[in-house]
Amino acid sequence: MEEEKKEDIIEKEETSNESIEIADDVVAVIAGKAVSEVSGVAGMAGGFAGGISEVLSGKKNLSKGIKVDLSSKEAKIDVNIIVEYGVRIPDVAFEIQNRVKKAVEAMTGLAVSSVNVHVQGVKTSEEKEEQAQPEIANKE
Repeated sequence: MEEEKKEDIIEKEETSNESIEIADDVVAVIAGKAVSEVSGVAGMAGGFAGGISEVLSGKKNLSKGIKVDLSSKEAKIDVNIIVEYGVRIPDVAFEIQNRVKKAVEAMTGLAVSSVNVHVQGVKTSEEKEEQAQPEIANKE
């Protein structure tokens, strides 16, 4: 009799899980947070809209540069990044793939079939200095 009760409970849990839907944006934010923790990533390469939303809101857009394709129980994730000059790109990409896969699978229960890393640029130290110091010569 106890076995019948356990089977009933398992069936109810399975049917209740079918009603859970996770939005693409949620998966993108989880992936973005995981990418931001990888050393060697200078930033995310996103579209024009992602940059505008950061400026207007004043908040960092964690889903910037991430495209998510969800099917029934599977996720395919594309990550567009800018790497820091001098880092070994394959190592950074491998670390991103591992962290994104672990984070998304742990938080959503979805199987991540692929994490594709697209390197869109390299940030040099000169670019960092230019951004840190605004041009004073133009104000004179």
